[in-house]
Amino acid sequence: MAASPSHLVSTMMTCGPHQSFEDSFMGIQLRTCPLHGNKSVPQRLFVFSRRLSGLEEAMRIRRSRELQTTGKVRKRPPLRRGKVSARLPVPEHIQKPPYVNSTLLPELSSEPQVHDSEGIARMRAACKLAAVVLENAGKMPSVTTNEIDKAVHEMIIDAGAYPSPLGYGGFPKSVCTSVNECMCHGIPDSRQLQDGDIINIDVTVYLDGYHGDTSKTFLCGNVDEAAKRLVRVTEECMHRAISVCKDGASFKKIGKRISEHAERFGYNVVERFVGHGVGQVFHSHPIILHNRNDRPGRMIEGQTFTIEPILTMGSTECVTWDDNWTTLTADGSLAAQCEHTILITRTGAEILTRC
Repeated sequence: MAASPSHLVSTMMTCGPHQSFEDSFMGIQLRTCPLHGNKSVPQRLFVFSRRLSGLEEAMRIRRSRELQTTGKVRKRPPLRRGKVSARLPVPEHIQKPPYVNSTLLPELSSEPQVHDSEGIARMRAACKLAAVVLENAGKMPSVTTNEIDKAVHEMIIDAGAYPSPLGYGGFPKSVCTSVNECMCHGIPDSRQLQDGDIINIDVTVYLDGYHGDTSKTFLCGNVDEAAKRLVRVTEECMHRAISVCKDGASFKKIGKRISEHAERFGYNVVERFVGHGVGQVFHSHPIILHNRNDRPGRMIEGQTFTIEPILTMGSTECVTWDDNWTTLTADGSLAAQCEHTILITRTGAEILTRC
């Protein structure tokens, strides 16, 4: 979820609307993300290169040809905001996280989320519920994103849980719905989903004192092959990253695996939004970078965190609407994201948000 008052839910943001990353996250500086209309901040460019083997070069040429033959992207009108309805009520008996009565964004917790056997059982329950809600939300026919929000809200409440995004830093809805060029944190509204759209639905539930966090990008009707490939490769990147996770593994392996696979298909990895520890608090350390990095730190058995890469067909620069949440690619290119909450074990990682 978010790292500033302007950005929310399953991804955390590495910068706020008027802050550098070092303002928000203990001096770790990444590029800032200006609001729509503001001047961009000068940025340093780092170029990574390495010598390709014969097999890698052949694979690169093959994928380049595939992109030329099936890479035509359907022209879509720019995303426009619709009408946002009032936030939905939550019954008094539902346990609520501590931030719901404040419009301030909670600070990132410095404590990793490491659990005993009871905590792991509760995490499994919360994550299972989030996964079931997400799966059902993705089966809805062509509707408005506001109707998705209503359905998700009701499913979570009926299960005796609280929709974690609702009231987090003032976020007005129970789920994030990010359509087409929206990178993340889209606020559900009256916009009708169109044939050929892609939509990321980001669900987080708070059940019995624990958060379960997951998202997936779904296809709406007849989606062109280029968009389908973007969604597929994004999911592959996430699973390749999960495959390197285990007790004692370095966190930087996650970004390396994601970047390598994305680059093979000509996609760009958004650096500004990161994964995070999750458990009894919505967002905590460690910060999970999805791009190549040299950040120190190793995984611990019993620890839970999210991996949630965002890939784009074009620029990774962003613009943010004045709702301070909805964040789009600056050039209007498509973006896709997927997310799982995982539990680190001695020999690997258990995906908690799998149905």
